[in-house]
Amino acid sequence: MLSLRRATEKEHDQIWPSLREVAAAGETYTFDPAIKREEALAYWFAEKNEVWVALSEGRLVGTYLLRANRSGGGSHVANAAFVVAPDAQATGIGRAMAEHCLKEARRLGFRAMQFNFVVSTNTSAIRLWKNLGFEIVGTLPGAFRHPRQGYVDAYVMYRSLI
Repeated sequence: MLSLRRATEKEHDQIWPSLREVAAAGETYTFDPAIKREEALAYWFAEKNEVWVALSEGRLVGTYLLRANRSGGGSHVANAAFVVAPDAQATGIGRAMAEHCLKEARRLGFRAMQFNFVVSTNTSAIRLWKNLGFEIVGTLPGAFRHPRQGYVDAYVMYRSLI
């Protein structure tokens, strides 16, 4: 049974290992692979971010953040980031968090959601986003330096929430 709730400072120690692993892999986020704990958590828990955790049998198995993509005239478009614990991937946790995030974004009054930088080799994320109604609206050629595949494209993905 998966449950989702707002994150607290108490989860920092549980969230950090997943952030560290994602950063170190260097395959899906533009984080410095050697990012420090304080810097990663400051990014994840930035002031205007809504941070959620996914728990399975009391164990933290994922987290996501939700925020405005831009301020001012762009503040009606949401942005989000997701991390699933490495040993819990491919179990539906990412989908559950994504569906929850879309509902939260609507509840908060966002009219759309945009992902600014989806690495083209992250095929499981792209498949999920497309399945949830996102479209690739732009391609950034060679914008991401993948540790094994070299320079690969990144996508801008978007969907309406109204």
